[in-house]
Amino acid sequence: MKRYQELPIGGVIPGGATPHLVQTGGWRSGKKPSFNEKLCVNCLLCWAHCPEATIVVERLQMRGFSYDHCKGCGICSQVCPTQAITMVEEAKSKPTSSPAKAGEEVCV
Repeated sequence: MKRYQELPIGGVIPGGATPHLVQTGGWRSGKKPSFNEKLCVNCLLCWAHCPEATIVVERLQMRGFSYDHCKGCGICSQVCPTQAITMVEEAKSKPTSSPAKAGEEVCV
């Protein structure tokens, strides 16, 4: 077993890995946030509490979500004082497939 001094430095991601470079929203919990702009008072508590930086803010106003990064945790809806953000069931998209041609294998 190596001594700790012999181990490489941990926690280093060469080149960085910001949420904008790594899309992780593909394994969302089954629910996603829905935004009602009419109820929003732009307190930005959602932005401050979102662990994945999915809240889109322009000119100090909440504009929506980056679903490429949202995991459906619901923290944004929990901290919203006006219920402008609610969690809704995410529609499951059916895979689109074309009929197989003779002799082709189809993987499902």
